[in-house]
Amino acid sequence: MIKIGNIDLGDFPILLAPMEDVTDPPFRYVCKMFGADMMYTEFISSEGLIRDAAKSVKKLDFEEFERPIGIQIFGHDIDSMIKAAQYAERANPDVIDINYGCPVKKVASKGAGSGILNDIPKMVKMTEAVVKSVKLPVTIKTRLGYDDDNRDIVDIAERVQDVGIHAITIHGRTRTQRPRIPADWTLIGEVKNNPRMHIPVFGNGDIMDAQSAKKFRDNYGVDGLMVARGVYGNPWIFREIKHYLETGELLPPPDMEERIKISSIQLHKSVTWKGERRGVMEIRKHWGDYFKGFPNFKPFRLKLMEAETLERVISILDEIQDHYPENQQVVMV
Repeated sequence: MIKIGNIDLGDFPILLAPMEDVTDPPFRYVCKMFGADMMYTEFISSEGLIRDAAKSVKKLDFEEFERPIGIQIFGHDIDSMIKAAQYAERANPDVIDINYGCPVKKVASKGAGSGILNDIPKMVKMTEAVVKSVKLPVTIKTRLGYDDDNRDIVDIAERVQDVGIHAITIHGRTRTQRPRIPADWTLIGEVKNNPRMHIPVFGNGDIMDAQSAKKFRDNYGVDGLMVARGVYGNPWIFREIKHYLETGELLPPPDMEERIKISSIQLHKSVTWKGERRGVMEIRKHWGDYFKGFPNFKPFRLKLMEAETLERVISILDEIQDHYPENQQVVMV
């Protein structure tokens, strides 16, 4: 049984990765519906949080249905990270997670996110300071190292474990590698198989379907998996992975009826949480992924991208339902 502190995550948990502008409460809700064992907020700036910046504070929102949930924070200043962790703790999540993995230049160039992998002693010091500042379990998400000459994750994992973290998620790329480079799970496996490690080790990177999930589980022995890009427009991936790992059988992809039903739930949640205009605008980035693979869908996608009201989006979804045959499934290519 895999645990983070007193949180029971089952025998082999499948986690939803924190992703900026993706894993907001409406999307997390539908992922939970399909079996995400643990989820995280979008990453939150420590500086924004302690200044009470509205955008940062809003990201603390979650529903009880989403538990167990972690609030993820990032920053380059240790004092600010301490204050942000304490602020986040007052929102009563289950876990505080530290982002040491974001490769975006404007974050990493300041020494935050994966930029801190250039200064491992500071990374360890920051981790220890956050652990000591809160009562909740602290976890981290990080990468193999800063670049190919500094793939230090085996040593890093030991050091952050020794200052008190409860779990580590490792993305199988360095700070400087881009997503087109296949994730390297070799070092993730080395961390897991290090006899000094006693906390859960989760793997992340290139988990795009049930088959890849099984490959990474079987080959590297990790305690669980964290799904990122594979979940775009695909909250069903949690159901599919779990079914495949348990039975060896692949579930058919969800049909049009189910896709409309689930995207509609996310749409209504989005409007409730953000207001109609913003909710409708911000769900636009999900439409292409939800209906990817359906023949001749482009005209409907364009309509969805142009719609500005909830009523209009609902009418387009009704059109889509009427246009496609019952139980129409994606065309696998």
